[in-house]
Amino acid sequence: LTAESLRSWPLPAPGDNKEARGRTLVVGGTAHTPGAVLLAGEAVLRAGAGKLQIATAAAVSAALAVAVPEAQVVPLPMDDDGNIDAAAAETILVMADRADAVLVGSGFTSPDPTVALLERVIPQLHRPLVIDAVGSAYLTTHRQGLLHLDGRAILTLNPSEVTQTLGLEDEQVAADPVGCTRRLATESGAVVLFGGAGKIVAAPDGRLWESSAGGPGLGISGSGDVQAGIVAGLLARGAEPAQAACWGGQLHGLAGEQLARQQGPVGFLAREISTCLPGLLVRLGTT
Repeated sequence: LTAESLRSWPLPAPGDNKEARGRTLVVGGTAHTPGAVLLAGEAVLRAGAGKLQIATAAAVSAALAVAVPEAQVVPLPMDDDGNIDAAAAETILVMADRADAVLVGSGFTSPDPTVALLERVIPQLHRPLVIDAVGSAYLTTHRQGLLHLDGRAILTLNPSEVTQTLGLEDEQVAADPVGCTRRLATESGAVVLFGGAGKIVAAPDGRLWESSAGGPGLGISGSGDVQAGIVAGLLARGAEPAQAACWGGQLHGLAGEQLARQQGPVGFLAREISTCLPGLLVRLGTT
């Protein structure tokens, strides 16, 4: 992936208003991790999506609504540990039915309650979907649980999450990241954006892209949430899944390089990554 290859694969035109750029629903967070959905939601909008909805744990929803005034924030019931309860599934599905893209997983911390919730949501979901981070625990249990989406799903995962989803050892993924990414894409029927020292994007049909954009500064808490939000925002704008993953991964990496030049190779914050996106989109010949 390069600037030239992206320019030859332009994003859909942004349109004249917020309706034309799509509605994104972000489902995530717990009573203890509201920052993850804040970062993901801001990245959705910085990537050019038009409307944002956030569904998160009730205990933090009011504060999040103030922190992200551009979003409609909906409180969801919680279990005793502050995770979103599986009883929230019906509310999520009603919101998802009006969305152009759905992001789940950012800020989830525990696999068991995550799987319990997603087992009640994903089989009934028919919108383009991004699964991030601990949301991949659903795939560990239901490897073919996304096939009904006919390729309209993207997994944004780091090496440890790919390892856990495939049931492998860390050394196996480290030795063959391309092969493992391809395997997960084929088995799940989803596009996989693998983010490590470099980025790999694999599509279920065998297409593969690699990127060296990025740097050590992107290895910081919240960075993955930003990347997932970028991908979801591009998906809502009308990009097809492989395009959204390629553009999203590359934009995330280029933003890290820009911040490294401005501030130093490490020490910038995840919340600063998405502020680079509008300018990068202009540089790459789109808005």
